[in-house]
Amino acid sequence: MKLFRQIIFWIHLVTGLMGGLVIAMMALTGTMLAFEKQLVAWAEREVAVVKSTAEPRRSLDELQKVFRTAQPEARLSAITVFVDPAAAVIFTAGREDIFYVDPYSGEIHTAPAKKLRAFLHTMEECHRWLTLSGNQRELGKAVTGAAASLFFLLAVSGIYLWWPRTLSWRGFKAGLAFNSQLAGKARDFNWHNVIGFWCLPMLLITTLTGVIMSYRWANDALFRLAGTAPPAQEGQPAQPVFEIKRPSPEALPLTHDVLLTNAPKDFPRWDSMTLRVGGNPRGPQPIMLSVHESNQWPRTASTSLTLNPFTGEVLKREAFGDQSAGRQARFWARHLHTGEALGLLGQILQALGSVGALFLVYTGFALSWRRFFFKKKPAPTT
Repeated sequence: MKLFRQIIFWIHLVTGLMGGLVIAMMALTGTMLAFEKQLVAWAEREVAVVKSTAEPRRSLDELQKVFRTAQPEARLSAITVFVDPAAAVIFTAGREDIFYVDPYSGEIHTAPAKKLRAFLHTMEECHRWLTLSGNQRELGKAVTGAAASLFFLLAVSGIYLWWPRTLSWRGFKAGLAFNSQLAGKARDFNWHNVIGFWCLPMLLITTLTGVIMSYRWANDALFRLAGTAPPAQEGQPAQPVFEIKRPSPEALPLTHDVLLTNAPKDFPRWDSMTLRVGGNPRGPQPIMLSVHESNQWPRTASTSLTLNPFTGEVLKREAFGDQSAGRQARFWARHLHTGEALGLLGQILQALGSVGALFLVYTGFALSWRRFFFKKKPAPTT
């Protein structure tokens, strides 16, 4: 048993030294990204919230005309409206350009926190690909995936090493509470054990989901465990093709306001709706609408509706529960990794786990440094 513990210890130590720096980088960037949406919302609160006014709310079609006049070069791709009457309407152009539109005055503001958004985007690229681009992204993804795998091994081996050799309250207490009277190696050892214990659930979830998102074999294994055949390729499944027939030659599509007025009838607790827009030269196309509800689990899930643009008929409805068990599991994995699946509480726990990981790397390196370079000198003989 003593030999087995020594083997686990050296595996733990060598693994930590091998992946420590990359793990620290991922923990640091993960901490910064934990509250990304809240940080952006706070930085852009002055334009995201409209001032009270006696003016009537303008229609979406009117707001679109105002937007296209003010931003003729922007390629509008989505419109997001909120149930809160004090919230601005968000117009998205392309993939990243965000505009806040006052639904009462029609005033348009570009997203003001450009530097913050750029910084968080860089942190995300560093977290996922070590800021590598192009074909080198696969290399960066392989490195971060390996670091997540090593960290998972550290967490599992740490469980065994944390467990007291003698089953007593005194033995368990040493790994459960900080001891302010310790210093040097004893203090680092105490910190390493205590932080490792309390952060273990978050670390296991973060590392395991990180492995799933980094490696195709892990992603496929998750689908198989859920009893679903793995997807042929990554990404969302192709949307079914719907043939939209114009009721009559002179028939016009329903306005976006009519569509958005009818859609919430089945969603009494909706808080936001996103309408996919954009011209299509191939003739009438279905309307894609995404509805998010305040009581949805996981918190980031939404219901997708495919609507007939002339009648408003729901051609397809796909809620989170309608997806295959494999896709549900994959969605949970993706959003448990950031903590968003559990809302603000999940984000707080994820951030605490990331901060804890930084201290684990520090104390692990400090203990290793003392082990290899500051061995206790034998007492002088007299």
